[in-house]
Amino acid sequence: MPSSLQNAPQRPPITLRGLRQAVLACSLLAVCAGALAQGFDEEFDDEEKPWQEIAVQLPPTPQQQNLAEFYLSPNATMKAYVDLNSVSIGTDKVVRYTVLTKTEGGAVNVMYEGMRCETWEKKTYAFGHPDGKWSRSRRDKWQPIRDIGANRIDGALFRDYFCDGKMIADNENLKSIVNRLKTQTRIDPVRR
Repeated sequence: MPSSLQNAPQRPPITLRGLRQAVLACSLLAVCAGALAQGFDEEFDDEEKPWQEIAVQLPPTPQQQNLAEFYLSPNATMKAYVDLNSVSIGTDKVVRYTVLTKTEGGAVNVMYEGMRCETWEKKTYAFGHPDGKWSRSRRDKWQPIRDIGANRIDGALFRDYFCDGKMIADNENLKSIVNRLKTQTRIDPVRR
């Protein structure tokens, strides 16, 4: 017999008692693992819940000093502004804001709106009046965002300031989004 095998430690033979203990230990481990897994499943809520919009409070009337102009297109026939004090991100993942437009002829429109990046939709909650009051929109349904034409207000806000793909820009950092509007720094500055 080679000398390396003679020096190897001797293992005790497997006994029936040892085999029973090993089977019992494995059975206990399986029972414990099953109980832990069952408890985890009961506590973990992986059911997808339907989206629900939060109740909306209308903001104060926009003030001139809080307005930030944003880029629409090279052929825009109006100027568009966001009231920086009105921009918010709700727990329902909706970016809400007041937008004000001024045409070359001097007409002014004020709207309080919400935008859902996840679904590429927007909603107008109310229209502003010259006396500073709001009137609720009669058509407060979610509408697809339009990113066409020279006066592409929805598309500009969606792509350039509020949304990065289907997510709210800057990991939902409101301060960063407001700063981007204030400095007119678009998400993708090359895009027109």
